[in-house]
Amino acid sequence: MSRGRGLLAPLFRAASTAARRRQPHSHHPRASPQALHALLLKSGRASRTHDATRLAVAYADSGRLPDARRVFDEALHKDLILWNAMVACYAAHGLALHAWAFVASMRRSGAPGLAGDGFTFSALLRPPRRAVDSVDDVEMLLRMGALAHGLVLRMGHLADVVVATALLDMYAKCGRVADARRVFDAMVVRNVVSWNAIVVCYGSHGEGKDAVGLFRRMLRDGRCCPDERTLASVLSSCANMAAANEATQVHAYAQKRGLQGFLQVANALIMAYGKNGFVREVARIFVMTDDPDVVTWSSLVSSYAYLGHSNDAVHVFERMLQQGVQPDGIAFLGVLSACSHAGLIGDGLHYFLMMTRAFHIDPSPQHLACLVDLLGRAGRIEEAYNVVVKLSCESNADIVGAFLGACKMRGNIELAKWAADKLLCLEPSEAVNYLLMSNAFAAAGDWNELAKIRSVMRNRCINKVPGCSWIEIGGTVRTFVSNDMVLHQSMEMQQMMELTVSEVQKECNEDTICKDPILI
Repeated sequence: MSRGRGLLAPLFRAASTAARRRQPHSHHPRASPQALHALLLKSGRASRTHDATRLAVAYADSGRLPDARRVFDEALHKDLILWNAMVACYAAHGLALHAWAFVASMRRSGAPGLAGDGFTFSALLRPPRRAVDSVDDVEMLLRMGALAHGLVLRMGHLADVVVATALLDMYAKCGRVADARRVFDAMVVRNVVSWNAIVVCYGSHGEGKDAVGLFRRMLRDGRCCPDERTLASVLSSCANMAAANEATQVHAYAQKRGLQGFLQVANALIMAYGKNGFVREVARIFVMTDDPDVVTWSSLVSSYAYLGHSNDAVHVFERMLQQGVQPDGIAFLGVLSACSHAGLIGDGLHYFLMMTRAFHIDPSPQHLACLVDLLGRAGRIEEAYNVVVKLSCESNADIVGAFLGACKMRGNIELAKWAADKLLCLEPSEAVNYLLMSNAFAAAGDWNELAKIRSVMRNRCINKVPGCSWIEIGGTVRTFVSNDMVLHQSMEMQQMMELTVSEVQKECNEDTICKDPILI
């Protein structure tokens, strides 16, 4: 390595790091890509392949893609590393067509060694930094990924674990769970990243049982040890499907491996135990967590709200503010939900105004549904109506449903009819909406409207899904409906339920306010 290259290397690293972290370059006055470019031009090295590659990456990390492209065009010799750097730059910024154009130009050049390697395709398949939400973005990513999949198969790069994992992750991001699983099953070599990708894929698409099964398979395989990301994903799946037995087993494994100290594992444990009803475990995990972040606090607030411990949720939220932790939208949603369910009208309105005015957080539809419910409980139906109309919430079924419930509570039949019509237009096939409407009309004594709603419900909602409960037996979650005698061991379950109810009634006589000295 030449002396000049050795002196410039720290500047390249500083420029790229500062750009990725969105930091100013004042800490290193020569670390900006423009300053580095000027130095290279002055020294006559701007057209050298190695320096051009690092300069292009520095520009791309700063979001200056046209400048990165100009550096590429001015390079005298373009090797595979420089081509790959540009492909990665465009793909990372969500410009899939530009990335593919570079790959096509590189392959058409016919130069030796420019057919593309594993890094080319892994960069091409890497999801952009921004979230892929719109249908058009997903379809574009899927089309490009399918083309890359064909090239990977033809060139024999599927044996590369990095390429195969990128392909798997691309299918997962597009919601193609079956295709992601086929890629995973075809992999010759798997590392912890590929295992994590498939576990996260199943968990994020509501297939928690399969995610837990893959975790067990990973343990049996023994060639890769689960890391903190694996455990956090599996615990999230346990939370979503209320699998208490699996959650406790994963917790024991995390303790055995010493992974409970990782923040994302602790956060996932709080949510998993919260969704499974273990309120004491929730508090214990939080107390044992070193340096809890906003996700940890939000998980605790949401868990208490979910379990009906509204006073504890408010107490923890206030403690969070005292600790100087800035709450996010999820924390506010948890405390608003707690206030709504407990009828803490003043506190709920106070927190909503705090969220919008003090912390400048734009309310989501879930926040607005809580606000409408709070106003309805306070008897301020006209204000709730203004929220729905003036904030253009008529197109959101949750908000309109909350407003309909408020109208039912206060017996406002005229606004209840208005909300019912809106709800019918939004979701004409949802049986729960018809039940909301019929309950509102029944509470107001309008039996003619009730009969009409019931008639429409019978015609439109043929396959009404009955309400059900579930219980975990031997590691298997079983669902059942009211008075269901078909399920195996139903008598034993009823006896256990009676015992549980009696124990709960004993505990309900005790004060449920949080007494943990650390939280207080």
